[in-house]
Amino acid sequence: MIDIGISPVAFLTVRWYGVMIALGVAALVLWMLWRIRRGAAKIPADTVIMAATVGIPSGIVISKLLHVVDNIVAAKLYPELVTAGSVIDYTQEPGLIFNGGGLSAYGAVLGAALGIWVYSRFSRFQFGYFADVAAPGIILAQAIGRVGCTVNGCCYGVPTTLPWGVIYTHPESYAPLWIAVHPTQVYEIFYNLIVFGILVMLRGRLKPDGSVFLVYLSLYALWRVGIDFLREGTPFLFGLHQAQVVSLIILAITLPLLVRTRWVKARPVAQLAEE
Repeated sequence: MIDIGISPVAFLTVRWYGVMIALGVAALVLWMLWRIRRGAAKIPADTVIMAATVGIPSGIVISKLLHVVDNIVAAKLYPELVTAGSVIDYTQEPGLIFNGGGLSAYGAVLGAALGIWVYSRFSRFQFGYFADVAAPGIILAQAIGRVGCTVNGCCYGVPTTLPWGVIYTHPESYAPLWIAVHPTQVYEIFYNLIVFGILVMLRGRLKPDGSVFLVYLSLYALWRVGIDFLREGTPFLFGLHQAQVVSLIILAITLPLLVRTRWVKARPVAQLAEE
């Protein structure tokens, strides 16, 4: 077994989770600016900055909203979880909605995408093309964020006897102490990096615009449906976690759309740089 005794707090009251999320967002923005600088993406740099300015707060709002809905539904269906402290009934304690925790990866991605899509309607840039350029950076940012989850002890797995199980020993960890659990955060780091490589290889090969982003959503949704069976979490509907329900909805939308896409012959790098 692997012991994790690192303090989840980086400095003052700031946890490593927050630090890694910030680094992940920075990596996403820098990824897009790097693509622009190389001439591999035909997007004005100021559009990326403005999109980030819009996408970050909208991502936080929707992420928090999904967390609140998740807890409210779980509290009504499984009141014993409220008593156990696993769930917060925000209808009884609405003031806790504005605390700093309770953000979800899905909410951040979908909320940011919604905010940027609305912004694209006013700024008249092609959202599909923008999303395709951003897709590899998004999954890379998620991989970086899961490093913070690993140290933080959140998003931990169910108990395991496998030799690569992890045991959290620091008292400020969110994971149960001295119990070997699946390192689901580490599983996701590796998976996200594999998806990053796939999305990079798909650049310029899958049409129409927006298809690479759909591939990203589909691959991540497939992962969340499966991995959440190994993750501790609160039941949402039909015994599934909220992320699994959202994933199934996403797959029901993205897979039919991907069926209608077409593979095109890979183009030379020089030609891609001109686009």
